[in-house]
Amino acid sequence: MLQELHSVLEEIYGTNFVAYQRAHIAHMNTRGRTFYQDHKLLKKIYEYLQTNVDVLGEKIQACGLGAVPTSITETVDFSRIEDRPVRGTSDELLEDILDDLYLLIEVYHEVDRAAQAVNYPDVSNMAADHIGVVAAFCWRIEATLDIPGRHTERISY
Repeated sequence: MLQELHSVLEEIYGTNFVAYQRAHIAHMNTRGRTFYQDHKLLKKIYEYLQTNVDVLGEKIQACGLGAVPTSITETVDFSRIEDRPVRGTSDELLEDILDDLYLLIEVYHEVDRAAQAVNYPDVSNMAADHIGVVAAFCWRIEATLDIPGRHTERISY
């Protein structure tokens, strides 16, 4: 079961790394009438994700589950986000980053489940915290694009 936690931590590390790089590229390539707000939003997103690269790497080490990936190729291989070009209109760039962020949330949910299964509450709490922040970024993108988001769907309990 610890191996499952290690696997999903590697996946979240790689997925976060690729999401960071893609958000940074989108930030640099955004253009148009909404440049200023899109540029600022994407900067907040990529800076958050960049900080998480270190946080996640340290969490892998602190759990005693092995080393972080040792090459960029290995890191990208762990990612659930495909390595594809980041280009298009500002709206298309934001839509791409939104998709990446929702995938990141899915992997964080898997981290949470794996951490709970082996009683690692610190990892579970970390995952929950990141889900909250990333979900807020998703909401900001959806509001910017004026699209109904997943946050508007009701889940029955």
